[in-house]
Amino acid sequence: MASTASGSLGLPLFLVVILMSCLVKGAAETITVEGQNLATDNVSVVEGEMATISCRVKNNDDSVIQLLNPNRQTIYFRDVRPLKDSRFQLVNFSDNELRVSLSNVSLSDEGRYVCQLYTDPPQEAYADIIVLVPPGSPIIESREDVVSEGNETELTCTASGSKPAASIRWMKGDEEMTGETTVEETYDRMFTVTSRVRFSVTKEDDGMPVDCVVDHPAANDLLAQRNLEVLYKPEVKIVVTYPEGLTREGDNLDLTCIAGGKPHPHEISWVRVDEDVPPHAVVTGSDLYIENLNKSFNGTYRCVASNTIGEAYDDYILHVYDSRAGEGAPPKLDHAVIGGVVAVVMFAILCALIVLGRYFARHKGTYFTHEAKGADDAADADTAIINAEGGHNNTDEKKEYYI
Repeated sequence: MASTASGSLGLPLFLVVILMSCLVKGAAETITVEGQNLATDNVSVVEGEMATISCRVKNNDDSVIQLLNPNRQTIYFRDVRPLKDSRFQLVNFSDNELRVSLSNVSLSDEGRYVCQLYTDPPQEAYADIIVLVPPGSPIIESREDVVSEGNETELTCTASGSKPAASIRWMKGDEEMTGETTVEETYDRMFTVTSRVRFSVTKEDDGMPVDCVVDHPAANDLLAQRNLEVLYKPEVKIVVTYPEGLTREGDNLDLTCIAGGKPHPHEISWVRVDEDVPPHAVVTGSDLYIENLNKSFNGTYRCVASNTIGEAYDDYILHVYDSRAGEGAPPKLDHAVIGGVVAVVMFAILCALIVLGRYFARHKGTYFTHEAKGADDAADADTAIINAEGGHNNTDEKKEYYI
């Protein structure tokens, strides 16, 4: 019986099986097979989600397919799972495919998985599981909460706990800015990314949103936002409340100074450049009122506003005209009306000329006809003249003779 249970070398059967297994394993580790018909794919998966590994055989001759973990422990042998990890589940098993899913993936599951086909020699294909870890919510901080116009500010954005390292972009409104980025790898193979951006601000930047945008393959739409608060000196404008148009002698003048800024101007004052304000002028807050104007009040009146950032001003030049200035000006002529009148007159003249021409032409013919009446039957010229209509029948008429 003992000889029946031993191999040809006299070894026990279980030792022969172990030796054969070691030889097969050693061959699988050292032999690289070219043109093999076993294939698989690398897998990228977000931590906590599911990964699927597919071992595919193009032409299988009933060889056994199995899947090994990075420690070369058998996960599935055909459709049997020797590994006691219920997160691995069989999705499909056939002669041409072994497909296995891994749920709730963690960083410890990352590594190289082996698809193995028991042929002679054995074939292997490798699937790398890459675990992606999204960063936490980015945090944006500023060097100061409030900045004055013309000064420089600095913002810092941090995205921590990611794998691989995230990238950070800066946006001020629609303008992209360039920051300085540093990457730090932590003990647990995670990454912390910090980016800093510096820029000078203007008053137009007040209230402007600045976004720290984080890009990572495991996350979308990660950003942190900070609205800028910028202090700036006043902006001043003088508005004429009264009068409208020319300022004449005897009129009243009412000016209003409109001033804004951040912070709001704490002081608004009126001055007259190079001269004193008229003694009876009344200043009420931002209003300047002068009654009964005369030419001695001519000059430049300035409204000055100030806050903690600075001061600014606007000028109004007063010119007082004579009391009747602007009156009696010739009324504006309506050129269209004038043109119409001229056209009518020319048309009337043309019609009159036509009528007169026809009249003279008709009466000219009648004159010659009348002059010839009575001359046709006369025996001589003297008789023709006497008989002609309009001729002189008086026998007493004197006649002149030329000798």
